[in-house]
Amino acid sequence: MQRDLLRKRLPTGTPRSNDENSAILRRRRDYSQVGWENYFESYEDVIVGENCDTFRVYKCGSCDSGPVLFLIHGGGFSSLTWSVFAVKMTALSHCQVIAMDCRGHGDTHTSHDYDLSIETLTNDVQSVIETLYPRDPPAIILVGHSMGGAVVVHVVSQCLLPSVVAVVVVDVVEGTALEGLPVMQSFLKNRPKAFSSMEKAIEWSVRTGQIHNLESARVSMAGQLVKSKVDNSETSKACTTSDLFSISEDSKEERVVKQNNMTQFEYTWRINLSKTEKYWQGWFNDLSSLFLSCSVPKLLLVAGRDRLDKELTLAHIQGKFQLHILPKCGHAVHEDAPDKVAEMLATFMARHKFAQTKQSS
Repeated sequence: MQRDLLRKRLPTGTPRSNDENSAILRRRRDYSQVGWENYFESYEDVIVGENCDTFRVYKCGSCDSGPVLFLIHGGGFSSLTWSVFAVKMTALSHCQVIAMDCRGHGDTHTSHDYDLSIETLTNDVQSVIETLYPRDPPAIILVGHSMGGAVVVHVVSQCLLPSVVAVVVVDVVEGTALEGLPVMQSFLKNRPKAFSSMEKAIEWSVRTGQIHNLESARVSMAGQLVKSKVDNSETSKACTTSDLFSISEDSKEERVVKQNNMTQFEYTWRINLSKTEKYWQGWFNDLSSLFLSCSVPKLLLVAGRDRLDKELTLAHIQGKFQLHILPKCGHAVHEDAPDKVAEMLATFMARHKFAQTKQSS
């Protein structure tokens, strides 16, 4: 607000002082894209099945003296959602991190990208891991967020991969997930359909609270979008900076800035999740009982205690699984607080003697 008043007082054409320019630059946040190679060491395209479906996986760390953390993202996200977490995790524990793009997401390409049934997703994870480790697989800890959390629970509860030693679920619980499904279509319809640049997409994700961590947003948003051809006949405009909720650096008050000018878009969502609605309920049906039926050690990370349903609340009291609550996070817990999530997993792995922390080695 003070900055706006200062601008009004300056006569037209009056140059700002160097101090004023420096202050403005300090306040301006950097929404530029950051590449995956700053977080992962390599990637591999894993080909599976008769249709030669190609699944992208990113890797960092080593499993020579520890387990593999195999990470599955949520619906609409990509493996890049785990980027910052992966660096934090491998810095704390002796382990390897492998993050997989599910079908229809990121850089994975299949013959049926929109078949997101729980059966297909579960089979995909099994097939990719068995292709990566055809013989003598290492100890594997399956970690899944949202939709990915449901997938890893199904894999473990069906004992599809004997080398899995633990399961970690991030911010998904059957009761609250099923209750939230009716508003999902509304959310998808109300978000921007396109962005004029990757920077605008990153800015949107942070300013609207989809991702609270700017560093994570700068690398992960690229996995959610694809660059599309500009259609001059397109009537819906892309999201630009002036369409966002603008936050004053001084007052921190939010205001909406409207723009009537039409702009051509360049980036659209990688997958139209609205087309997968028929599969949503299948992801979460019986999830709590399946999670509790897993015979391996279990860890649940949620953004709030209100996420827990009755069955899990009772089971936690009985000590059937380990629970951590991160109340200052949004749904993408591992992006909003990657350091805390990594610390919790490192402690969990050390407690069950799956891996040694690097500080104590």
